[in-house]
Amino acid sequence: MRHGLKASVAIMTMLGASWSNPARADWRDDIGTFRVGIVAEAGAGNTVPGLELLADAYTKALGMKVEFVVARDYAALIEAQANAHIEYAVYSATAYATASERCECVEPLVAPVDSDGAVGIRSVLLTRDGKVPDLAAMEAHRVAMAPADSVGGSLLPLAGLAAEGFKVAGNAPFLTHASSAAAAETMLVNGEADALFGWMPAMADGQPHVPDGTVARLEMAGISKAALRVVWASGVLRYGPHAVRSDLDPEAKRRLTVFLINSDRCRRISTIFWNRNIPAASPSSARRTTRWPRRSCAWCQATVDSNSNRRRSIGPKNEDRF
Repeated sequence: MRHGLKASVAIMTMLGASWSNPARADWRDDIGTFRVGIVAEAGAGNTVPGLELLADAYTKALGMKVEFVVARDYAALIEAQANAHIEYAVYSATAYATASERCECVEPLVAPVDSDGAVGIRSVLLTRDGKVPDLAAMEAHRVAMAPADSVGGSLLPLAGLAAEGFKVAGNAPFLTHASSAAAAETMLVNGEADALFGWMPAMADGQPHVPDGTVARLEMAGISKAALRVVWASGVLRYGPHAVRSDLDPEAKRRLTVFLINSDRCRRISTIFWNRNIPAASPSSARRTTRWPRRSCAWCQATVDSNSNRRRSIGPKNEDRF
């Protein structure tokens, strides 16, 4: 009887091991190598400094082999994730919106927050000395606008105004397209324009406004803050998210979120690329970016209402891209 009981216990122990261990390892076995997709800086080819360090950190977080795949552009990155060639992608806000429309197989995992607490940007219409009192008066004045590929100075205001019922053509006669965002600002400084489309940081709910963006640049150029007034501000264009495939095992998602939000090592190595801080993103907030123009816009902290990710190439220190 005693031998029979021992045998039964041994059998149950073996069965328990066979049921539990493979279940814990299944998602790793199914994936084999976990692939993270990113887009390199323009002109850098497929070279991104620091990938070896990042791959090592992700490998330790997931407990499996991790490879970084450098895509030539966001279109290629989207196709790679849609076709399950990569499990994880680092997107811009607009690239994520495109990916979510391409297939419902992706979801945001974490979103970046700037060191100053900004979660995105707003486009603003700024006037000097109250020359443009409101939007209705805009067409009777000279309004400077950044080049057509500028997010904060052209794409975002045109889309935002249209969403509010103010349809403004890019070639409207009262608009003057400058050669750069800096040139548009100079027009306002020199009196060649009565108003200007620029940008300002968008802060998380409840956080105080940070003096940055176009207003700060105009102040540095000699215009007093008291002379500037915001006539109109767009909705928030949030920074784009780090997104995973929706069918990724929940345990993998949990490990990645904990790693990205709480890992001191991750915070150190994140400076290799984007120098951001990471909040957990929600699909609904991320998809709200679909109303904005599609443009390639990058990393760290977790909230329930974020979707973001901004590349260095359009970071706050490169005003012409905003």
